[in-house]
Amino acid sequence: MKIGFISLPVVGHLNPMTALARGLQSRGHEIVFIGVADVEPFANAAGLKFVSFCENEYPAGSIAKLCAPVSNMHGLEVMRWSIREGLAGLFTAASKHLPKKLAETGVEALVIDTIHSFLELVPMSLGMPYAQVWTFLPVDLSGATPPCFFSWPHESSPEALIRNRKGVEMTAEMFAPLIPLAMSYADKMGLNIDWSDFAATTSKLAVITQTPKEFDFPGIPWPAQFHYTGPFHDNNGRGPIAFPWKKLSGNPLVYASMGTLVNGLQKVYKTVVRAVEQLPELQLVLSVGKNVNPECLGSIPSNVIVVPTAPQIELLKRAALCITHAGLNTVLESLAEGVPMVAIPVGYDQPGVAACIAHHGVGEFVDIEDLTVERVRGLIEKVLNSPTYRENARWFQKVIAQSRGLDLAAEAIERAFKCELKPGISECYVISQDKIAARA
Repeated sequence: MKIGFISLPVVGHLNPMTALARGLQSRGHEIVFIGVADVEPFANAAGLKFVSFCENEYPAGSIAKLCAPVSNMHGLEVMRWSIREGLAGLFTAASKHLPKKLAETGVEALVIDTIHSFLELVPMSLGMPYAQVWTFLPVDLSGATPPCFFSWPHESSPEALIRNRKGVEMTAEMFAPLIPLAMSYADKMGLNIDWSDFAATTSKLAVITQTPKEFDFPGIPWPAQFHYTGPFHDNNGRGPIAFPWKKLSGNPLVYASMGTLVNGLQKVYKTVVRAVEQLPELQLVLSVGKNVNPECLGSIPSNVIVVPTAPQIELLKRAALCITHAGLNTVLESLAEGVPMVAIPVGYDQPGVAACIAHHGVGEFVDIEDLTVERVRGLIEKVLNSPTYRENARWFQKVIAQSRGLDLAAEAIERAFKCELKPGISECYVISQDKIAARA
């Protein structure tokens, strides 16, 4: 089967989406990874056929420029800005050009990054089957648990449920700028959408998350087509990263990274460096990304190695602790190696992931507003000195090893796309190449 993949053009989404695409390709499917120009290196590294679109709106190098302002934001403003300045434009351009690319490539079904919001309207308008993938923590809009944009603990008291519903309202307000764009497109395509229903455009065939069920909050009323699978890890498909391995001292290793997007807050790096400086028995490897100049961090202690990028999985295999922004990929990679964490969530789904870290006892977290050297040092010592955190992380290591995340996700997609052949569903999901060509 020829399957198209579309991801948000940022690292934290592209890594799991290309891994899943590779998994399906290894099972004999023909994969077409459709994206803006900046996606091509990721597709090439993963050995996937790449098809470019939106070249005029998003030429090579444009995504880094687009995302640059968000690197120094935190809290809900990160998501608000990304929706207003990023997702809105990406939807407008992608929905305009995608039908033509589908016609040219002969794609029969689509796998869409869920947070590429409302792009599913394109396959809906074409009668094409589509599945959606949560590359970050799924957003619970039922009110049963806090939406992942908040670091609130999971509680079932009446007060907590009221708080959760308020969080749902705030989430809806954040995504509000996209609604007029989606409604206009749906009207143009003749789609009848109930816009009062949060799930109106959700795939009826398969919605997949790489979050293990055991790591999410319990009791979320997901629909029947929702699948927890486990991480999309294949340890391949990424370019090599140089690292000064000979500088590792053999002392307990702390690996720290604030990800690749909201990673420009110098205060965070300075705080982590000063905290580990007071713990000379440890060695810190700090990956600062492209938005921070290491010279701005002040004097670097002898037990600290600062690099722009790092081979994360290889370092986690040696680490005693991971200090993280609570990005879901880093957290799952840490748990896959049985490594406990100290989280410093900045934005997006990171507060919710940090709350899950604390809920399941695999680490602790501190919000940006409460960040101090003393707090970080104290959390490092607390997590390293209590064996419970390591034991809980190793329990998740076993869960992840047994989950076969990539296989389960690929199997769910295969089952979903065969659904169009079943009685009663074929009328909804027959692919008409004539219809695709007409819309193109």
